[in-house]
Amino acid sequence: MKMPENATRLQRTFMRDEVYNILREWIMIGKLEPGTKLRDKDLSETLGISRTPIREALIRLEDEGLVVTKANRWTMVSPIDFDGAENIYSIVWTLECLALTQGFHNISPKDTEEMEKMNENLKQAMENGDRLAALEADNLFHKRIIDLSQNHELAKLLPGLKVKIQRLELHYFKRINDGHLSYLEHQKIIDAFKNKNLPQALEALEENWKKTLGRVRQN
Repeated sequence: MKMPENATRLQRTFMRDEVYNILREWIMIGKLEPGTKLRDKDLSETLGISRTPIREALIRLEDEGLVVTKANRWTMVSPIDFDGAENIYSIVWTLECLALTQGFHNISPKDTEEMEKMNENLKQAMENGDRLAALEADNLFHKRIIDLSQNHELAKLLPGLKVKIQRLELHYFKRINDGHLSYLEHQKIIDAFKNKNLPQALEALEENWKKTLGRVRQN
């Protein structure tokens, strides 16, 4: 297994979470590419820790669909599943529309202003070709919609689902030529907030997710 260069050696505190976070980031940004075999011995030597927290982290990553394991044989980074993307996207936009419906009355002018700033950050990141910053800005924009619902169950459900599509979106953000379309679609959502028009906001939100899915497939 070829390991990423300049790997950070870990302190022995909070190892389980630290290993999980590092391996997850390496998978998400492609330092560990789809199909890469993951050997706990190699990871142990690279990170300078025992194999136990590595094995625990790999179990969490398998639960999230980021790695796959064949019992007693191998563990590897999962392939990116473009064919199954619609199943996850459709669940995400349905739940996020539910969050918007539940939280629409909570939207304040301050929320709208902050979401405009998030959207400008998205635009700037795309212009700079910084795909990680673009994805982070996009995530923060949609997270605000979920937070406004004040529905803790949705807040727990959606992040786990979104992990499964973030690799697809990072793949999309590599090809940033049409990234301005996400910015414009977000602006439609913001305009609906300003107009206090829930049907318009729901339509714009679902359109954003559906068109993102279409662009991911094309790229």
